[in-house]
Amino acid sequence: MSPELEKCSRSLLVCEKSNFTKEKSRYDIHVSKHYFNYKVSIVIPECASLPASIAGVINSFNSYYRVRDLPIYKLLEEEFLEKVVKKGQFYALSYNTRIDEDNTIAFLPSGQLILSVDKDTYEQLGLEGKPSQYKHRKVLRYVVTIDLTDKLMSPGAKRYQRLITSLKEWVPIKCDLMISSKMTAAEEDGGVLQNLLSQYSFEEHRPTLHTHTLKEMPCPSLHSTDRHGDEKSCDPHHFLEWLGAVSMDISSDNEASSFLSTYVCPDPQSLMSHGLLCTVTGFLIPEDIYSLLLELRRYFDEPKFTSWLSMTVHGFVDSPVSWGTTEHGFLKSGENFYNFVCFRNQDYWLHMATGSHDGCPP
Repeated sequence: MSPELEKCSRSLLVCEKSNFTKEKSRYDIHVSKHYFNYKVSIVIPECASLPASIAGVINSFNSYYRVRDLPIYKLLEEEFLEKVVKKGQFYALSYNTRIDEDNTIAFLPSGQLILSVDKDTYEQLGLEGKPSQYKHRKVLRYVVTIDLTDKLMSPGAKRYQRLITSLKEWVPIKCDLMISSKMTAAEEDGGVLQNLLSQYSFEEHRPTLHTHTLKEMPCPSLHSTDRHGDEKSCDPHHFLEWLGAVSMDISSDNEASSFLSTYVCPDPQSLMSHGLLCTVTGFLIPEDIYSLLLELRRYFDEPKFTSWLSMTVHGFVDSPVSWGTTEHGFLKSGENFYNFVCFRNQDYWLHMATGSHDGCPP
């Protein structure tokens, strides 16, 4: 093998098979703990247009804000901390920052603050952290995790004052942030957020929807189990590769022309007369994605020509976390996504993928 190929970083891919109705199924936890998502893609075979019920859920997705040069300590001041951050529905993530080079910030809905910073910034902050698992021979990055719901972090407490002093005076970090909250401006707590935003340059955005019709293309044959007599199902990993080709509009007819390589749809396969690829992009929170998943499960309440559909959720490649507080590190590809294949009988396949500098998916 070429020495260059041997240097390619590994990735982690977990495939789980279960049923949505099983009591021990943890699919909802996997969705709720994947906090920061920028794209969700849906593939529905033998479907010509987006069903109104699914479109309605997508149109109800939460809006989000992009704020420029926001001092991080402003999100930690007493009123904002108590009325917004600690309510459990607040998401914030720095953008235009690279996880391997810049200081990145994240506020989790669990009330935790994540600071992924370089060595110089860490030493100036004076806060307790740990070396990043994304490291070289020398430790160049540190991760600081602060539980803002801890009683020792209450306004007026020594640890709270130290945090404010660190981010306001010692290292006054400012960055562009994406912010989302389920609170509305009409609510008192939502008014606190609006008041903060009004002091800085910000834009409100809605998730963007795009649909694409798939026509006359080979499609893997899928079955929820292998208990269908002589019927065989496509390998889950090969199916995931096919999904990637569909989303990138890569032909799978295996016709060689001027290209050095070709791609062919995995076996067993059939011809899909038409299908739908639906993509939603933006700063997407888990609550909205979970609502979409529930609606996709209801798609089979009425007879359909297909026995399955798929939903893929992509996390930000430069997010400091993947699932929960598990550190996410970007080296070459930044894998950070999961995929559901939903079957008519409520069985599902769940793929979870991360890069080589991440902990194993949950």
